[in-house]
Amino acid sequence: MARAPATFSLKDQLFNAESLGDLAGEFAAGVPGFDHAAFHAAALSGIADRTLMECLDWFADCVEPYLAADFPTMADQLEAAMPAPLDPTLRDDDFGRFIHAVPGVLAVRHGLEDHRDRALDLLHAATQRFSMEFYIRPFLNRWPDEVLARLAIWARSDNYHVRRLVSEGTRPKLPWARKVEVGGAQTLLLLDALHGDQTRFVTRSVANHLNDVAKDDPQTVLDRLAKWDKAGKQSPKELDWMRRHALRTLIKDGHPGAMAMLGYARDVAVDVALEVATPVVAMGDPLDFEVTITTSEAALVLVDYRIRFARPGGKTGEKVFKLKVGKVAPGIPLVLRKVHKLKANATTFALYPGAHAVMVQVNGVDRAEAAFEIT
Repeated sequence: MARAPATFSLKDQLFNAESLGDLAGEFAAGVPGFDHAAFHAAALSGIADRTLMECLDWFADCVEPYLAADFPTMADQLEAAMPAPLDPTLRDDDFGRFIHAVPGVLAVRHGLEDHRDRALDLLHAATQRFSMEFYIRPFLNRWPDEVLARLAIWARSDNYHVRRLVSEGTRPKLPWARKVEVGGAQTLLLLDALHGDQTRFVTRSVANHLNDVAKDDPQTVLDRLAKWDKAGKQSPKELDWMRRHALRTLIKDGHPGAMAMLGYARDVAVDVALEVATPVVAMGDPLDFEVTITTSEAALVLVDYRIRFARPGGKTGEKVFKLKVGKVAPGIPLVLRKVHKLKANATTFALYPGAHAVMVQVNGVDRAEAAFEIT
């Protein structure tokens, strides 16, 4: 019998004998008396029953007995054990390794209350090896004015990982992270200093930060983007990319202001025909449909489709999917075909048999709808 493929585990990929051996070697080189073998065995033994983030706390537990009890000395030891900083010549996607989050865990654990400034110095050094976005947040909540002042200085750092931390660490809805109480005008001032950055790793974070804000306060984001456009501190091409990335949730929701900012007129004069080639679909088979868009005048169009899924108890649920961004011209129909796989065993969204529907929206406005059935 064929063996089922193993389920991918990010935790196992990040934390294993090899990666923890590397971490043990770094501490052995930087901390006198550090027991490489004992740490390695202990750290490995605690992985199985812990989540990814819990593992980081566990590794800090395993390191801590070898460190000084007073935090300033502990911070010196942690810095001595750090690997070389990440390559400062790169511009994107250099995240570092999760194993290097240990200094952040210990900075919060032992420096938050009585050693704020030394702990912030430690985070400044550590974020050049792995982002301290999770660990700056407790300091923001405990010491908002002091930490915001420090972040304003870091926003002008020569190191782009430090600059990125300013944006990423203050994001309102950072995945996996605790909520920060500061926000609004305070963090937008930091983004004002960062939006002209020449490193995509930073500008992506700024755009993601704005996307977080837009979920609760769309107009503030639209106003800020308009302000940055007038400021002229960022290249038009990069600012356009940032704008699209920052407005992506609003665009999915068909927000009129976001649509207008990106040049998509809600009242665009188009006719949309939708034909479903598979009106009855077996669970796990694809939904096949075609969209034909015609117009009497040239227009920029953003075409999405939504599927209205049948849910238990007569309820429904919807998801939005991207289809096409482009131009449509008079006399030249824009024909789009989509084969959408209806996964029967998706881990994030279960399918149920029954009546479903697909809707096509152009520039945020529903233009056509057709029913189909999943059996």
